[in-house]
Amino acid sequence: MVGPWVWAWVWTNIVAWTIGLVAALVIGVLYTRGSGRCTSTRRLDGKTVIITGASAGIGKETARDLAGRGARVILACRNVDKAQKIANEIITDTGNQQVCVRHVDTSDMSSVRKFAYGILSSESSLHILINNAGIPGYTTRRLTPEGLELAMATNHFGHFLLTNLLLDLLKASAPSRVVNVTSNSHWMCHHLDTNDLNYKWRPFPGWLPSYGQSKLSNILFTLELCRRVSGTGVTTNSVHPGVVNTEIFGKEGWKIVNLPAILAAWIMAKDEKLGAQPVIYLAVSEEVDNVSGKYFVDCKEAPSSTLAQDPILARRLWDASENLVDLRS
Repeated sequence: MVGPWVWAWVWTNIVAWTIGLVAALVIGVLYTRGSGRCTSTRRLDGKTVIITGASAGIGKETARDLAGRGARVILACRNVDKAQKIANEIITDTGNQQVCVRHVDTSDMSSVRKFAYGILSSESSLHILINNAGIPGYTTRRLTPEGLELAMATNHFGHFLLTNLLLDLLKASAPSRVVNVTSNSHWMCHHLDTNDLNYKWRPFPGWLPSYGQSKLSNILFTLELCRRVSGTGVTTNSVHPGVVNTEIFGKEGWKIVNLPAILAAWIMAKDEKLGAQPVIYLAVSEEVDNVSGKYFVDCKEAPSSTLAQDPILARRLWDASENLVDLRS
């Protein structure tokens, strides 16, 4: 026979879960209703766009939108077969035949170089580069064959190298834009050791702080890139797309978060189309034609952490990244 205390425990948990789910639903409705949306109707006929990580999530929906505006869209992805299915879907949906797939793995600097050299040989212009590919990180330190910490390689080093290799083409195509997709998780990084970006000497802090370091690096990269391309017609901004229900929830970093947190995030999160809106806004909106070096949330300029606004730290990160990816080779 089940004692009354057991029933009390069961009902207490049922009530708690019910209240939590209702609260999450309400917050989710308010969050999505208040989310920014790109209202620009600007066409992109004759423009060329590259989007990394465009086979799913935000990248996929950004590619769909920009193709619908008439752009030539290059889906730069690790999984070519998956990306080709998305490209075919976008072509069918938009009627735009200028959607193609190229292979790149942003965690592999040799792959990034091969991709960039292919673009330079095949494309006469590049107007929008969207550095979107990313992973949430891992619970233990993992290195690429080139000795780079995997999250930093995928989220920062690969895009740093790619942007620099394509920078002359972007300048020649000006006005042009570089959009770096980051995260408010950059607030989780309270110290950036530019002498040990791969945790060779420091203890590995786990997936969230390491992910935060990579996302802070995206913003600092944007800040220093803005300084270096000033006056060239190239603008660059970073963007936090918000909490978005994408495939990233199924990757390792998220798997160690407890079930209630994942469930609440899933209920409250934006869908992929809404999550892509801030990225699309920075790619096309007339409102940011002359805006550069800023951090955006929900299609509005937003405050970033103190570290993310440090120009000296941004230059140190640039120099360290340049050496680690062997940019000048």
